Amino acid sequence: MAQTTAHQAPPVRRPARPAPAKAPARARRWRSVTPWLFLAAPLALLGVFTYAPVANMIAYSFTDWDGISPELHYTGAENYTELFTRPELFQVFFVSLYYLAASVVQIALALYFATILSFDIRFRNLFKGLLFFPYLINGVAIGFVFLYFFQEGGTLDTVLGLFGADGHRAWLGTAESANSSMAGVSVWRYLGLNFVLFLGAIQSIPGDLYEAAELDGANRWQQFRHIIAPSIKPILSLTVILSISGSLSAFEIPYIMTGGATGTQTFVIQTVKLAFQFNKTGLASAAAIVLLLIILAVTWVQRRLVPDERVDLV
Repeated sequence: MAQTTAHQAPPVRRPARPAPAKAPARARRWRSVTPWLFLAAPLALLGVFTYAPVANMIAYSFTDWDGISPELHYTGAENYTELFTRPELFQVFFVSLYYLAASVVQIALALYFATILSFDIRFRNLFKGLLFFPYLINGVAIGFVFLYFFQEGGTLDTVLGLFGADGHRAWLGTAESANSSMAGVSVWRYLGLNFVLFLGAIQSIPGDLYEAAELDGANRWQQFRHIIAPSIKPILSLTVILSISGSLSAFEIPYIMTGGATGTQTFVIQTVKLAFQFNKTGLASAAAIVLLLIILAVTWVQRRLVPDERVDLV
């Protein structure tokens, strides 16, 4: 019986691909330098208009410069010592508590409206525009509008008089009522910014999650608790940082409406007056540095207490 043997065909040899030619050294150098050429102008502007003034402010904080004279003398830490040993210079931080309390109300309202308007309801685009519109108005204009709004016998008293309330009250006459009134103005103005941040974060959540939750019988509160709240945690952390720094550095509304009178002077208003009214630029620079360090410290503590965590709900 004859046996047959199968012969395998010889493998086909493919021609080897030529190795890619290396780019010339000059081209490689240009390729590495090109990104820095695009960054040169922004970095130059950032250094000239941000870091250089901060460096000068730090240097001025150790001098007795009055902002006018070409001569200045090094005084060491005398300005910082004066800041921490004069209680009236730090008492203005108590005014920030009004704006800090207002920021809590502002975040709560912004989160509420963003959650409601993220669902399909009637006239939601109209309400979005109404909520965001105050943030587009210039702060100086807002200050003048509400200055007449809170005047004795002004718009607010007229509206209250229609409901039988006392129509004549000095809303800006005492520290408590003036700070509360201006804190309310800040809520009205900056509500739109936080609202847009929250709304953008909520609308970035996949719609499949809501559909699955509705199939499981979850109501709106359960959807907010288990889907929306974990998803917007980074944005909520950002708004908290912005609110704290904003409450510590409140300036334009109280400066326009009262000029810091009747116990409404904030730390920034005091710093501006030290520099331009009392010609103590060195002391004002030290106050600005202290405010910057306080904001950085608060931000660091907040980031340590509530670190950003990547949330994966899918």
